[in-house]
Amino acid sequence: MDTSFSAEDIAFRDEVRSFFAEAYDDELRARLATPATFKDALIEWQKRLFKKGWIAPGWPPEFGGTGWNATQKFIYETERSAAAVQDVLPFGLQMVGPVIYTFGTDEQKQRFLPRILASEDWWCQGYSEPDSGSDLASLKTRAVLDGDHYVVNGAKIWTTYAQYADWIFCLVRTSTEGKKQQGISFLLIDMRSPGIKVNPIVSIDGKHSLNEVEFNDVRVPVANRIGEQDQGWTYAKALLAHERTAIAAVADTQRKLREVRQFATIEVNAGERLIDNPMFQKRLSDIEIELMALEFTELRVLASVASGGAPGAESSLLKIKGTELQQAVQELRMDIAAHYQGLLPSELSSEQIGHSFANDARLDYMYGRAATIYGGSNEIQKNIIAKAVLGL
Repeated sequence: MDTSFSAEDIAFRDEVRSFFAEAYDDELRARLATPATFKDALIEWQKRLFKKGWIAPGWPPEFGGTGWNATQKFIYETERSAAAVQDVLPFGLQMVGPVIYTFGTDEQKQRFLPRILASEDWWCQGYSEPDSGSDLASLKTRAVLDGDHYVVNGAKIWTTYAQYADWIFCLVRTSTEGKKQQGISFLLIDMRSPGIKVNPIVSIDGKHSLNEVEFNDVRVPVANRIGEQDQGWTYAKALLAHERTAIAAVADTQRKLREVRQFATIEVNAGERLIDNPMFQKRLSDIEIELMALEFTELRVLASVASGGAPGAESSLLKIKGTELQQAVQELRMDIAAHYQGLLPSELSSEQIGHSFANDARLDYMYGRAATIYGGSNEIQKNIIAKAVLGL
């Protein structure tokens, strides 16, 4: 098998590098790193991608996608990660967008897809609830039909960036008959609707990206339902497959692992570089090998999607191993920082407190504990694999 890039692939890679170097400037990076300017900066970056025609690599060309093959998608993600370029907000472009163009009506496609592509609407995801996390089918948020509207009551939780959102896509219960996976519908809800309240949740890293969203007699037009009533679980599974593939974050983990190697090379303790420590070498090598294997698994999934397939149970494999490797790399970064005693809280100067990456390592480690939980806990993913792949 020839795994080398063609001349066309190399030309495309050079074009991607050149675009990132020019369009993703230092001023934009600084605004994206500042909470007060994050939303506007991310929208501006996505508009630059839209103008370039690169906003939706996974969408079919007829709906505004790039038409890239699996190799081009791989090159783009690899170069994006290598340049530490912010990814697009996934909820509209990578989650609800594909659901709308796959299962939505023509009217819904015409109404929502152009605004998603142009970053005119900010979306968030209403799946998890206070008592329904990984067991998503046990959700209790109700939608009762009242003429040409549903009346929605309940709450969603861990809703990322709901404080900025114009729209939320929600799973709601429209029937209690049959299995719990039945009787669920998929609604698109305007966040400006009366009766919606957003309660902030500050995570352990001190940042506000998560929220609880309450629905109190919120009226949602029936025209905003995707597909058939009570069949939302089908559409939800298709969305989750795309989400879990993205959560694997292979290219980003590769970049952070390269940083780990760089930090370990310059870190010296008692005259010994950390990179020369045999135990550290083994841990680093084990992660590199597993990450390489995961990369090839991701490429197989991309190739399947490019040929007309869809990510199925393989997305659970990517999610499990991808998040485990993210955490393993975060632990290595913590070990390097601790090697210098750079994590002790104090008022010492930066020269005294140690490496500049120490605090970032701490924050990434703390938030990263959730990676094996969100998007469906890894225990749930193993159940999916057992059933769908192994037939148990």
